[in-house]
Amino acid sequence: MPQPQTQRQRIGVMGGTFDPIHHGHLVAASEVAAKFELDEVVFVPTGRPWQKLQDPKDHVTDSEHRYLMTVVATASNPRFTVSRVDIDRPGYTYTIDTLRDLHAQRPDAELFFITGADALARIMTWKDIDELQSLASFIGVTRPGHILQDNGLERLELLEVPAMAISSTDCRERVARGEPVWYLVPDGVVQYINKYELYVDRSISLREAKDHG
Repeated sequence: MPQPQTQRQRIGVMGGTFDPIHHGHLVAASEVAAKFELDEVVFVPTGRPWQKLQDPKDHVTDSEHRYLMTVVATASNPRFTVSRVDIDRPGYTYTIDTLRDLHAQRPDAELFFITGADALARIMTWKDIDELQSLASFIGVTRPGHILQDNGLERLELLEVPAMAISSTDCRERVARGEPVWYLVPDGVVQYINKYELYVDRSISLREAKDHG
């Protein structure tokens, strides 16, 4: 008697610097999981993001801090997990390596790579793009008012997510100016940032100390 076929797990892969992770990332992952009936969303903090480290002025927070903030932010959702594959791999982080590693770990799963509109605009320049398309389908998320284009990808779905108007850059700049980021990032991440004094603009602090000295 033939055995019934086991349905493949549908796994979302949300890569990003997560510097810091914010509610836009979490809402996007939740919306994608619901719409595309994903069994799990794996958040994958980048190790050394090659696109963000080409300019000497660019700075990315230590990977362990970004990993731990992502763990804190996702801990309450049983459908969310966090992977260390990118931060444990030496050298620059490329999406092709991320998907190769996750495919090796979950060979029977169907992978869906979740990415933002800014990344999609450059996606055809990514390393080994043909192999990328063979390893995963792509889901592009954007904020209202921004048009997403498919850019030649064979397997691409698009989803508008209002919360994507929040940006990590804005969160970092607010912290540096001494402004609150409550409700932009999860409470536990706010506390983590404060505990380890991440994103503090020490030059501003020194100027203020001199002004009041």
